[in-house]
Amino acid sequence: MTTLDISRPETESPRPAMAKPATGAGPHASAALDVLLSRQSQWPLTEPGPADAELDLIFDAALRAPDHGNLRPWRFVTIRGDARGSLGDVLVDLASARSPDEPRSAHAHRRQKAFAAPLVIALGAAISAHPKVPEIEQLLAAGAAAMNMLNAIHALGYGGFWSTGPDSYEARLHDALGFAANERLLGFLFVGTPKTLGQAPARAARSAHVREWQPTQPAQS
Repeated sequence: MTTLDISRPETESPRPAMAKPATGAGPHASAALDVLLSRQSQWPLTEPGPADAELDLIFDAALRAPDHGNLRPWRFVTIRGDARGSLGDVLVDLASARSPDEPRSAHAHRRQKAFAAPLVIALGAAISAHPKVPEIEQLLAAGAAAMNMLNAIHALGYGGFWSTGPDSYEARLHDALGFAANERLLGFLFVGTPKTLGQAPARAARSAHVREWQPTQPAQS
C-alpha cells in the first residue's frame, strides 16, 4: 500500500512485460500467473476507466477474498464523474482544517487528487463484534479484497493505485462518504488507464522474505 501525495505524483513505470511463469504450468495457470507476476502500482492514470460490466467483475473478485466467520466486512464506495469534484472540495476542507493558520487557497491543489483517475473506489471494512473473529482478521479480509481488486483491474488491462494518507483517517471524510459508525475507511483505489508503458521495477529477492522453519531437535538424554 502506498501513500500518495498528489502534489508530487509518482512516476512508477506502468505496463511491465509479462513475467515468465514457472516451468510446467498449464495454459490456464500460466495466464493467471502472468497476471499476478506482472501486476504493479500504476501512475499516472487517465481515461478510460472500467465500464460497468468490468467494474462488476472487479467487485466480484473482491467478494471472493478469504473471510473468517463469513462476516462479509467489505464495503466499497465508487466515486466518478462530477462526484469527484465534490470529493475534491472535501479534501481541500480537510487540509485547510489541519492547517488553520494558512489560507484555504494554499490547499487548493488537494482538489486535484479526486481527479487523479477516472474512477476512485473508497475501501471500507465493517467491523463486527465476534467472539472468534478479532478486528484484525476482519481488516485483513478487507485488505485481501483490495488485493483481489487490484489483480482484477490489472487482468482487465487497467492500472490501479492504492492510496492512504491523512485524509483516510479523518472522521469528516468517513462521514461524507456515508460510512457507518462501525465501518472503517481504509484508503482509496485509483483506477484508470496508465499513460505510459515501461518496465516493471525490480522486485526484492525471495530469500530476503522467505525462510523454511526448522524445528529444534530435542536434546538426547
